[in-house]
Amino acid sequence: MENTSNFLVMRDPNTKRSRGFGFVPYTTVEEVDATMNARPHKVGGRVVGPKRVSCGMEKSQRPGAPLTMKKVLVGGINEDTEEHHLRDYFEWYGKTEVIEIMTDRGSVKKRGFAFVTFDDHDSVDKIVIQKYHTVNGHNCEVRKALSKQERASASSSQRGRSGSGNFGGGRGGGFGSNDNFGSGGNFCGHGDFGG
Repeated sequence: MENTSNFLVMRDPNTKRSRGFGFVPYTTVEEVDATMNARPHKVGGRVVGPKRVSCGMEKSQRPGAPLTMKKVLVGGINEDTEEHHLRDYFEWYGKTEVIEIMTDRGSVKKRGFAFVTFDDHDSVDKIVIQKYHTVNGHNCEVRKALSKQERASASSSQRGRSGSGNFGGGRGGGFGSNDNFGSGGNFCGHGDFGG
């Protein structure tokens, strides 16, 4: 990032003052990886936190949403999927800290989804660039996992719109409500250097 001359600083449309973040375009994923691996970065003497973004940002990546999530929700896992299957797959993206396969209360019956927590938010950002992943031979949908408080906040700001903003359907319900969260798989080569 030292010699970057191509960037966009986001400004308030009324005051023209910086909003405290911007974007740096990259040509390849490898350039983004190199930037993320060389953290921390300084701009104007201040440490900045780079984050991956894609052109088709999902709703949990849009302004006002937390940008440094370390947990993903893996929906649509099969009954025979075990913790080691998830660990083997997701360790390619970064070091996993916790893997939780959700079960019915008071039972060992699996509910069809899991949470995977990483030691770094960049692992999550790399994963969600691609919406669908194949884990243990099954196609799964992966999204950033919002806390209950974040879901409630997002829900209140989304009132009147279709879709539930989560995997929908309640207990063991249908994954993929009528809210498609954008394209999710398009990498457009931007690194976000937010403040």
